[in-house]
Amino acid sequence: MIITALLILLALLLLSVPVAATLIALALLLAELFSPFPLINAMGDVLWSASDKYLLIAIPLFILLGEILVRTGIARGTYRALESWLSWLPGGLLHANIGTATLFSATSGSSVATAATIGTVALPQGRDMGYDPKLFTGSIAAGGTLGIMIPPSINLIVYGFLTETSIPQLFAAGLIPGLLLALMFIVGTALICIWKPSLGGPSVSHSWGERISGLRHLVPVLALFGIVVGSIYTGLATPTEAASLGVLGALAIAAFMKKLSVGIIVEALDGTMKTTGMIILIIIASYFLNFVLASAGITRELTSFLEGAGMGPYSTLMLAILLYIILGFFIETLSLMVITIPIVAPIIIGMGFDPVWLGILIILLIEMALITPPVGLNLYVVQGVREGGPFSDVMKGAMPYVGIMFLMAIVLVLFPQLATFLPELMKN
Repeated sequence: MIITALLILLALLLLSVPVAATLIALALLLAELFSPFPLINAMGDVLWSASDKYLLIAIPLFILLGEILVRTGIARGTYRALESWLSWLPGGLLHANIGTATLFSATSGSSVATAATIGTVALPQGRDMGYDPKLFTGSIAAGGTLGIMIPPSINLIVYGFLTETSIPQLFAAGLIPGLLLALMFIVGTALICIWKPSLGGPSVSHSWGERISGLRHLVPVLALFGIVVGSIYTGLATPTEAASLGVLGALAIAAFMKKLSVGIIVEALDGTMKTTGMIILIIIASYFLNFVLASAGITRELTSFLEGAGMGPYSTLMLAILLYIILGFFIETLSLMVITIPIVAPIIIGMGFDPVWLGILIILLIEMALITPPVGLNLYVVQGVREGGPFSDVMKGAMPYVGIMFLMAIVLVLFPQLATFLPELMKN
């Protein structure tokens, strides 16, 4: 059944069938072939159970928060401020790409929004200054992946929803690994540019006056981060309530800066509805597929197979990591999460691994899938923002960051406290 499902899934995705339609068609077909319970009779109940969760309201709110920041131009000022502080490092503007993505990730919750925003701001400047297009575009694509690790994160919400894991604890767990990964990106970029200076572009100098005056552009993003994440960590608000506070804060900041208009609000709402519709439809479709897999006993059979094979916890974990790396080449990230997590998570958690730590590890592997061809979504986002140039430039430029992410996965397995320290602190 698993082999049949994977072959059908890959065939439909390669034929460019929409992801939600693929999952629904696959669920109906597998139910007909393998399931003792007819899915068609249970679709109403499954649909209701998948869509009546209060937590799901946080998804459109976080998307709307990112849309407001993008369309009001707040991210552009953030980029200029960080560029004045980071451009002295070997690599120049490459570090501004990563630094801005890190800061923007703390409010957007979306890798696509982060990559698109940073690309729109940074690419013209990098082109004018003669930066190598490969590493420059690769740094934007990789920096954008931080949008699903550093809280708030839509993908962490989806993981928590699928595994019934605490969202505040997941948000806390993602902070240290996300910031460490950003630091590893910066160090790795500097080392590459020291090894091959031509990739770093010309050096840019700024006076201390420019740096100090630019700090005012960081205030809106830091304030929103404090509102959203601070209200969650202190227990003053649930993730959904914190997201609504973030939207109100973004609107107030944009109005104060005189960057808010009816047209911008309409555009932000339109973008939010489109993205939310896509995400929720995929989640509902995945519930149909998960119902069929559960009724056919797939999780139970896989657990029995692994126990019978005598594989230990870490051998099983390595197998799961390899599975995500391989599937990440072929399956879009949100689809990969909703398809695999209901199967993989119970097995790994049942072997004694912490569900919060596992969520951060899976998100890290999902980040890697965002910049691995042929379906790495961030690669296409950055290429779409560019004005010309071969797609191979973006792919080649992202490869060093794939290696850094793999190294980070090893570090996270060896030192799980990186993800569990803050959640334990919250409990205490």
